[in-house]
Amino acid sequence: MSESSYKKRMQRKKEYIDSRIDQANIDKGIIVLLTGNGKGKSSSAMGMICRALGYDMKVGLVRYLKGDQQTGEDLFLENHPNIIAAHMESGFTWDTQDKEQDKIKATATWYEAKQFLSNPEIAVVVLDEITYMINYKYLEESDVLEALINRPKDQHVVITGRAASQGLIDISDTVSEVEDIKHAFRANIRAQKGIDL
Repeated sequence: MSESSYKKRMQRKKEYIDSRIDQANIDKGIIVLLTGNGKGKSSSAMGMICRALGYDMKVGLVRYLKGDQQTGEDLFLENHPNIIAAHMESGFTWDTQDKEQDKIKATATWYEAKQFLSNPEIAVVVLDEITYMINYKYLEESDVLEALINRPKDQHVVITGRAASQGLIDISDTVSEVEDIKHAFRANIRAQKGIDL
């Protein structure tokens, strides 16, 4: 491709992008849903937390399924003054193998999440792995959707987890599906510090 045709192509692209930016004139809290079988959904949510903290925003972090397992981001963020967190204590449901106890823990964690979703001082709420709680029927999807709909109008929410329900997809403003092409664990490589997979 010649220099002049490249320049024309980039100019057309710039004009298109500039026109789309001009048309985007709505300010509101958005819901971002990160789903799919690939690795990186929670990691992406943690990146959005870092963005919010960079703007000195308050963040509510709600983590399901992780239990006592601490990741590098947990260690880094645990004492940050702009983060309030709630963690489902029982961890991975396949470890506990106690459905009733898991439901109790999920409900208690959801109670805290609802407090975050009703607090206008919290700019971003992350609901990490909540899709499992809906799929396993530990939480009522209708209750989750109602809390999301009735949250403060400028509050952003990031939802992660596999097999997101149609209700979550419908209510979200941005939906990304992370595809699993290859994973180190299937080659018997343990989770490694710094990558945490």
